[in-house]
Amino acid sequence: MKILIINGPNLNLLGKRQPEIYGSVTFDQYFADLQFLFKEIELASYQSNVEGELINRLHEAQEEDYDGIVLNPGAYTHTSLALADAVSSIETPVVEIHISNVMDREQIRHISYISKNAAGVVSGFGLDGYKLAIQSFVNLRNQ
Repeated sequence: MKILIINGPNLNLLGKRQPEIYGSVTFDQYFADLQFLFKEIELASYQSNVEGELINRLHEAQEEDYDGIVLNPGAYTHTSLALADAVSSIETPVVEIHISNVMDREQIRHISYISKNAAGVVSGFGLDGYKLAIQSFVNLRNQ
């Protein structure tokens, strides 16, 4: 099984940016934990602050035969029709995740253009949202 994690804008600052919301662990540190936990899965990660690069990576993932994509679109969740269109245009299933509970934040964050086209959404469980999303792909494969 191959799963790609795609992180959007400002997620390169995990561990530094607003630790009261996002925690004090960097994504690289957490990704190492995920690789240890899911040894049987080929995990890869990608991060960009640029909308077009995220769209390109989604398209490339389709061609690379990933079994699933875990997507944390960051603030593009609430603003990017282009990213939503990219998710809807690929066959690879996507689970949208958010570290914080977006429904407990500003009103604008209650809107997701991505969710409609996602296989599921995980929100509010901190970095463990990535683990839950990966586990969802494992569960689907084992059904």
